[in-house]
Amino acid sequence: MAKKKTEEKTVHRPADPNVMGLRGAVVEQPITRTLDENYMPYAMSVIVSRAIPEIDGFKPSHRKLLYTMYKMGLLTGGRTKSANIVGQTMRLNPHGDQAIYETMVRLAKGNESLLHPFVDSKGNFGKVYSRDMAYAASRYTEAKLAPICAELFRDLDCDAVDFVDNYDNTMKEPSLLPTTYPNVLVSANQGIAVGMASQICGFNLGEVCDTTIAFLKNPDHDISSTLLAPDFPTGGPIICDGDDLRSIYATGRGGLKVRARWRYDKSENVIEVYEIPYSTTIEVILDKVAELVKAGKVKEISDMRDETDLSGLKLAIDLKRGVDPDKLMAKLFRLTPLQDTVSCNFNILIAGMPRVMGVGEILTEWTAWRTDCVKRRVYYILSKKKEKLHLLQGLKRILLDIDKAIRIIRETEEESEVIPNLMIGFGIDQVQADAILAMQLRTLTRMNRDKIVAEHEELQRKIADYIDILAKPERQRKIIGDELDEIVAMKKDFKFRLLVDDAHGFGTMGKTGAGTPEHFGVIDGVDVLFNTFAKSMAGIGAFVSSEKYIVDYLRYNMRSQTYAKALPMPMVKGALKRLDMIRKHPEFKDNLWTIVHALQSGFRKRGFDIGGTLSPVTPVYMKGGVDEACNIVVDLRETYNLFC
Repeated sequence: MAKKKTEEKTVHRPADPNVMGLRGAVVEQPITRTLDENYMPYAMSVIVSRAIPEIDGFKPSHRKLLYTMYKMGLLTGGRTKSANIVGQTMRLNPHGDQAIYETMVRLAKGNESLLHPFVDSKGNFGKVYSRDMAYAASRYTEAKLAPICAELFRDLDCDAVDFVDNYDNTMKEPSLLPTTYPNVLVSANQGIAVGMASQICGFNLGEVCDTTIAFLKNPDHDISSTLLAPDFPTGGPIICDGDDLRSIYATGRGGLKVRARWRYDKSENVIEVYEIPYSTTIEVILDKVAELVKAGKVKEISDMRDETDLSGLKLAIDLKRGVDPDKLMAKLFRLTPLQDTVSCNFNILIAGMPRVMGVGEILTEWTAWRTDCVKRRVYYILSKKKEKLHLLQGLKRILLDIDKAIRIIRETEEESEVIPNLMIGFGIDQVQADAILAMQLRTLTRMNRDKIVAEHEELQRKIADYIDILAKPERQRKIIGDELDEIVAMKKDFKFRLLVDDAHGFGTMGKTGAGTPEHFGVIDGVDVLFNTFAKSMAGIGAFVSSEKYIVDYLRYNMRSQTYAKALPMPMVKGALKRLDMIRKHPEFKDNLWTIVHALQSGFRKRGFDIGGTLSPVTPVYMKGGVDEACNIVVDLRETYNLFC
């Protein structure tokens, strides 16, 4: 019988206290202490240094990348390989090269994630609206800073912001970028931290600047009157209630419905979707439609495919014979991400503390921060001017008696005694004496002496002006407003959006019944902008951009159930008849203002006083040539009030 093996006991030797290293041990402590000592530092690092944007609109990773590109001279120079940029950024950003490159991809023009990209890219940077359209490796792509980045770095060399050490204390980097406009509202931003998140939708740059200027002049300004709605790079009509939008502006929380934009090709019996909500992708839409077709919930589609190419996004939907495209799209809007909700959570770091703020609070914080940047810049310039004035004052004393200065220099035995003798002889300090000795004799001509005297007087005037700026907050606000005006003047390619008010029944699927505008946006390509931010105004504005003109829009809306009971039919017929005449006006395509005035005149002749101004909702633009489109904005506010 085999002997039973005895298990050998492992003997743990006591650790030598003289040996450095890790020693495993089980320590009992309250869970609250563990969270405080181990988890909280990680959570705060993610919140403060990674996921939540600050008042300049950037996360640390964005800021480090853009500052590195600025120091590389990529604001005015040519493009360089993305791999080179990533390598240089690693001196400031301790993360890996892939994380840095993905940051640059999102900021790039080619990815189309931002309304105003900060990186001018060349090569394949993927698309924000496609999950499977991968970006090329950094060794294949090139990039430089976009022109708008000049507004980020304008004051960087004027001590407008603080500089801090990088992770290994070998370089300095800015704690914030001194943006001259509220970039935090212009650039869309999304971040998930520990216990909180941030979701900031982008707004139109021109509207943000106009709103900020009005806010600087009047802190009680009605923000919704100038900041109409969010703007998305992927386009698409926005569907929301005016009260909901005002709630988002006030609290910083809420949601907006965004709908895809499409057109119907009758000859091919195909629906082409060319704009989708910002929060979804092509693949998600295709997968959902395929799922509905397999489940038998959508039987009108014979095929759906992605035809996106260099000209832009396009989803093609082949219809079966006899299918009404309007009703099909109404169903798809209800069942698929072709109509999706974009959440808003304006969570921003203010002095290192996360705060959820409304648009008004954000503008207040940005204005205070920007005012501090302007004051620091003015103080920096003032100190430089004072230094130069100090030198000119010493030089002016020398110029009053050049012969005495030459005699002092000539009679001095040691070179080291020249500066002390000049200081004693003219009552100047060492800095002034050094500057005088560094001058060349040919600069002591009478003409140069006159220039020095004139420059001295000019410096005194400028210094007095800078001191006045530092003493008067209203002048500081004027400087901020003037800089915003410059930005508005530079950017003319602002995007438009479409807005529908659910409170009036527009865009609400399946609630208003047949014959109502439930398939909004499909009226032969006519785009409509409902200006319903203030319900007391009951405003309706038409943004027309196709050959169907204003007539189809008015005929469609005036005869809808929403207004039919309030509109006397003779008035409607008279208005439509006049509009048909205007549509055939020979100057319709050539003279925008003639048509607008003719429209107003036609209403007035029939007893309808519609006012003499255009709608404030958006500027009037002529895009694509007169033969392709004529965009007209007509204010029918007073007409609606008269009818109702």
